[in-house]
Amino acid sequence: MNLRPTQTAYVGLGANLGEARETVRAALAELDRLPQTRLVRASSLYRSAPVDAQGPDFWNAVAQLDTRLAPFELLGALQQLEQAAGRERPYRNAPRTLDLDLLLYGTLRQDDSVLTLPHPRMRDRAFVLLPLAEIAPGLVDASDLARVAQQRIRRLD
Repeated sequence: MNLRPTQTAYVGLGANLGEARETVRAALAELDRLPQTRLVRASSLYRSAPVDAQGPDFWNAVAQLDTRLAPFELLGALQQLEQAAGRERPYRNAPRTLDLDLLLYGTLRQDDSVLTLPHPRMRDRAFVLLPLAEIAPGLVDASDLARVAQQRIRRLD
């Protein structure tokens, strides 16, 4: 049986509706249960003000996965987890019960109507960069951190 090589993927997690903190923690556990996927590490939880969005503060984290799922398979699995958590998309950047963004998938660069990698806005968001820098400091430039320094975010645990 031919298995796809393992790739390192990074996923951003966020929630600001319902029991957001518990939802993010539960989603981390669910990521580790995805087929052909293992949770390698997860950042601390962070609390951040919405960026280009409205509603209450978000709870955020970033997870590093080792996966044999292809990028579109992984994206589909992430969207299924969002749906299971009650995610609705009434309008762009609406408050959400769970948001799972595929940030990076190995060194893959892709830009199409379904999936863009690296995530197109990750370098503009403190709620992605700070947790990512915590678990993979080599992936975050000091200039990126300086650019988002004005965004309100706090590491919680």
